[in-house]
Order: sequence, then C-alpha cells, then structure tokens
Amino acid sequence: MSGNNLIDERALSKLRWRCRRGLLENDLFIERFFDKHAASLTENQAQGLRELMDLSDNDLLDLLLRRKEPEGELQRADVLEVLALLRTNATAV
Repeated sequence: MSGNNLIDERALSKLRWRCRRGLLENDLFIERFFDKHAASLTENQAQGLRELMDLSDNDLLDLLLRRKEPEGELQRADVLEVLALLRTNATAV
C-alpha cells in the first residue's frame, strides 16, 4: 500500500481514538485537525500523527505551540507535515 493512499474509515476511527489526550489544549489542536483533514488523511500523515502521539502531553504541547521544534527521530517528512497541519489549526487555543 502506498503511503499517499487515503486511510480507510476503520483506520481513521482507530487513529482518532489513539489521539485522545489528557491535556485539553492538545485535544483542541487534534480535534481541529480531524475536523479539517480527516477526509483527506493519507497513510503517511497517519503515521506521522502516530509518532507525535507517542510523545508526552507536555512535549506534544511544546511542539504544537512552537516552544520546541522536532528533534532526532521526529525530524521526518511525515511528522513535520502533520505538525505543520496541526499548527495551522492553532488559532486561539
């Protein structure tokens, strides 16, 4: 399967569930992301989002608010693309 294929409805549902966070601020970013991009989410973007969800809530929030930039293993195209999309939705958190 190509990384540019859209994810199916079941995979999208699982991804939404995995993205639930303990920090409300993170949930707001993620909810806006899904509202805007769920219908066009690719396999590559889903993988990038999974990588971001492996972070602690505080580390994720630091990235979303641009307090930090991705380092090490997070400096991958799929992660950077999704992070940019998440940040684009960051109006008035």
